[in-house]
Amino acid sequence: MKRVLVILFLSFATLYLRAQTANQRYQQLGNNYVLIKNYYLLNLLQNYPAASKLVSGDPILTKLAQAKMKTVQDSLKANKGFMSITRSLKFSAAEIKTAGARLVSLYKPNNVLGVLVTKHLIPSGFYIQYDNLSNVKLLVKAWEQDAHAINHTIEIYADGKKPGFPDIDSINFNIYSKTYSKAITDGANDIVKRYGATRLFFLPSVSYALHSLDINGRNDAGNDEPMQLNANKAAYNRIKTIDWKKYMYTLILIPGEGPDRPGVSISPGSIARCKIAAIKFKEGVAPFVMASGGKVHPFKTNFSEAEQMKKYLMNQLGIPENAILIEPQARHTTTNLRNCARLIFRYGMPFNKPFIVSTNKIQSYYISYMQKRCEADLGYVPYTLGRRLSNTEQEIMPNIASLQINPLEPLDP
Repeated sequence: MKRVLVILFLSFATLYLRAQTANQRYQQLGNNYVLIKNYYLLNLLQNYPAASKLVSGDPILTKLAQAKMKTVQDSLKANKGFMSITRSLKFSAAEIKTAGARLVSLYKPNNVLGVLVTKHLIPSGFYIQYDNLSNVKLLVKAWEQDAHAINHTIEIYADGKKPGFPDIDSINFNIYSKTYSKAITDGANDIVKRYGATRLFFLPSVSYALHSLDINGRNDAGNDEPMQLNANKAAYNRIKTIDWKKYMYTLILIPGEGPDRPGVSISPGSIARCKIAAIKFKEGVAPFVMASGGKVHPFKTNFSEAEQMKKYLMNQLGIPENAILIEPQARHTTTNLRNCARLIFRYGMPFNKPFIVSTNKIQSYYISYMQKRCEADLGYVPYTLGRRLSNTEQEIMPNIASLQINPLEPLDP
């Protein structure tokens, strides 16, 4: 019995250690943030020269690429409607299986794919839910996730399938219009023109997924990126100077509330939340506030909740720019908290220190009971609840699981 307990303890200890291998110092490769955030393995296989060379030089994967391009060309010649074209650009179950099996065959712990896993996939944290697997199995899971994510993106933003939140995330076109059919066909013809001779088996499909997002004006995942060089530059540079022992919390998070009417830049709800957070910030419990919220409400708004709240915090409440971080991608309360945890990690802030969510009373108590919603939408809870500080402030501890890519939300993966 004692031996069994020791084995179990060692097994759990291994899982725990593997789960801690995401590295706050890791630097992502590439500069296309929509690609990086949605399909990071494929971004690496495209932008990491040694990996590209290995994959493009493999005869089986090259054959897969050539067969894919022929399927796309045949669908264009057949002229049987846009659904036939988009179907040819998605990965079939057989293609996913073949490519996965070939990656297993090519993988060696000390070759470029082994390095790709140990030096990039694991420390990035993008596939952290697979960290308990062997390295080669993690590689395959990452491939399968990216392939299914590409199919999902094409289904929503080319086929016109309803997304999980159709009121804010739907396609931008009438799929029965001639304009739309032409956009689909032109995109596929462009893929053939640019990648007809490619030896990278995934490139036509991932490029078409990105095209689908682009024609819909749905490159939200790249909003303000790289943020540490743009909207967050002043605050990001100040992070390095902070003596964290002086503060109880890393930051005060303000979840945004979108306006109901087109043309309105900031809602009364967001203004009220900024005022509540500003009072707490001026008590000196945290060195930063973080305004969180993307271009969400109303449908296809041009105004980012986070950007507008930052302006209000600076211009109306006197909070200095170097004390304000923004997170301009979140589309739901669940991802306000998840994305906050991500930026705390990516920006090298103490991950073992709590932050405060400061909002109105209704949302604050909703967050206290939001675990089931998180599990349904994300597959995990991106935080641990701490103390309730008031009717409008809840203490939160970030969860490392927040780094995991969500393949079902291409606007905020």
